Amino acid sequence: MATGRTHRPATRSRGIPEATVARLPLYLRALTALSERSVPTVSSEELAAAAGVNSAKLRKDFSYLGSYGTRGVGYDVEYLVYQISRELGLTQDWPVVIVGIGNLGAALANYGGFASRGFRVAALIDADPAMAGKPVAGLPVRHTDELESIITDNGVSIGVIATPAGAAQQVCDRLVAAGVTSILNFAPTVLSVPEGVDVRKVDLSIELQILAFHEQRKAGEETTQPAATPSRPGAHARAAAGAGSRKGPDGDVPAVMPA
Repeated sequence: MATGRTHRPATRSRGIPEATVARLPLYLRALTALSERSVPTVSSEELAAAAGVNSAKLRKDFSYLGSYGTRGVGYDVEYLVYQISRELGLTQDWPVVIVGIGNLGAALANYGGFASRGFRVAALIDADPAMAGKPVAGLPVRHTDELESIITDNGVSIGVIATPAGAAQQVCDRLVAAGVTSILNFAPTVLSVPEGVDVRKVDLSIELQILAFHEQRKAGEETTQPAATPSRPGAHARAAAGAGSRKGPDGDVPAVMPA
């Protein structure tokens, strides 16, 4: 099976928009679930609902793959799984290194979804000499002194950074210098990389802060009551004192005008 260093995904050369690329894993996840239930075909509406997008956007995305479905039948689930997997490069073997084997790095190493999606964890790397040789997820942790040779020997093009923020840029620089061209960054910092290197950032604290914002807004909406009367100070008193003090053709009119 080919390695990631010699074969790149076809999405860029075929001109597939980045927004479409970002949605392909959502479609693949939904399609895989259907495949596991032995569902042979799926309509665009059903698949769009399962992926959390609208059906028009889904049909547009699939047109970039050259897949248009069959009217009255829908899309062939197994063929779409193959098509999307091929476009994402998941029919190849992608060796990955994880740098930083603390709690998060160890959790990532133990994640079973890597292997099932075409990613092979080639090595676990940590700067702590006390960690060297300790088994995590069936692999011995190796010291950062070996980073460059590990990348070269395993043909690694994807690196995962799970280090503290202060060490992330230095680790990134070493990964790039050794030939890594794609980085998944879990460190809470922004990495600087040269052109041609892709970085995807995953910051759990930022996601939680966004959720906190929405929770606060929902709580505020629940407690806010719409104003039923003018808001100017003393408006109620003036209304009470001035009622009936002004005359109109039909009798008394309120003395307080709208704010």
